[in-house]
Amino acid sequence: MSPRVSSLRFLLSRRWLLLLVSVLLLAYACLLLGRWQWHRLEDKKSGNAIIRTNQKAAPTPVDQMLRHGVDPPSSELYAVVSATGTYDASKTVIVRYQTRNGNAGVDVVVPLVTSSGKALLVDRGWVATSNQGLTDASQVPAPPSGTVQVTGWVRQDASGGAAEVVNASARAISSAQIEPAIGIPLYGGFVQLLSENPKPSTPLTRADPPDLSNGPHFFYALQWWFFGILALFGYGYLAWEEVTGRAELRRAQQPAKKRPPPAAGDSESAERATVDGEQGSGHERRGGAQQERRGTAEL
Repeated sequence: MSPRVSSLRFLLSRRWLLLLVSVLLLAYACLLLGRWQWHRLEDKKSGNAIIRTNQKAAPTPVDQMLRHGVDPPSSELYAVVSATGTYDASKTVIVRYQTRNGNAGVDVVVPLVTSSGKALLVDRGWVATSNQGLTDASQVPAPPSGTVQVTGWVRQDASGGAAEVVNASARAISSAQIEPAIGIPLYGGFVQLLSENPKPSTPLTRADPPDLSNGPHFFYALQWWFFGILALFGYGYLAWEEVTGRAELRRAQQPAKKRPPPAAGDSESAERATVDGEQGSGHERRGGAQQERRGTAEL
């Protein structure tokens, strides 16, 4: 067996095999996490492309875009729809815990009843409130009265417990949850208001436009892949140090562990042993001197 092959036999030891398995599992996990972030980036780009296309299109009549009880598909997100009807302010739903620039507030959702008999949920915008919140619809600015023409961005229903309607308020908007609460058939989804004619006496703060950035997914993917490569490099470096003897030299250069100082009881025992030893030596010296004098006298 050649010296080079013999020097690599340590890689077959139990410790190094376990280390190799751990490193490979870590690198594989980083690979999967990086791919997951990359797929999220692709989904984000695809969704942004759909939104940009929908925003540039001309407004579509609500009857051609939305249907009763059917949540709009992702391909229709942020498409602009138009509708004409009458606001039913008595069926207003307050969306709690909405903030703008760190300020507390609520969104005001009012159904716009159309000539078809179905109503379109319109998120008319945001209004500031106190930190205690607001759930009474009579305390928010009223919508325009009479026949109103609106345009808005199509949004999908929220899901989960946040969409549950309690006392005409919720934490998220869902036509499926609001319809039984107000007793009016609704188009699926809702719209975020862009314009309404005639204009209200007190306009609300409109919703922010969608975030069309790609997010941090690209850098997250690179980060995970870098971690995987770093784990493999670290294993190779440790093996190289072991082959070249650098690891053994480093272990030899490490300072030896200092002995702990003796306890108080041990110090006293050591002192007593020293004293006893000195006393014993003194007795031996005195005994030897006496024997020497006795021998001299006998002579």
